[in-house]
Amino acid sequence: MKLVGVTACISGVAHTYMAAELLEKAAKKAGYKIQVETQGALGAENSLEQAAIDAADVAFIISEINIEGAERFEQSRLIKMSISDFLRSPELAINAIERAKVAPAGTVISV
Repeated sequence: MKLVGVTACISGVAHTYMAAELLEKAAKKAGYKIQVETQGALGAENSLEQAAIDAADVAFIISEINIEGAERFEQSRLIKMSISDFLRSPELAINAIERAKVAPAGTVISV
């Protein structure tokens, strides 16, 4: 299963990158392939191509703020979670994959 994600926090420093690393580790541990874009103080890094987003089975937005380019995910099965909640309980986001992958395109699951 292919996953993509975006992480972003208010200051765009530590939590953005901590969440990205944790999302990558949790997804890989669960046996999923994932690409993660960070939107931090340095701008967007590891920017996701639209083709990767379209090919993904499930997308994540782990953020405390509105991300740039959110419209790219309009047809995605999307899991949204705040960074603070994700850092405390990443398994909640990973467990939501099962619900998201059977949902219609354009579905948003808030965790």
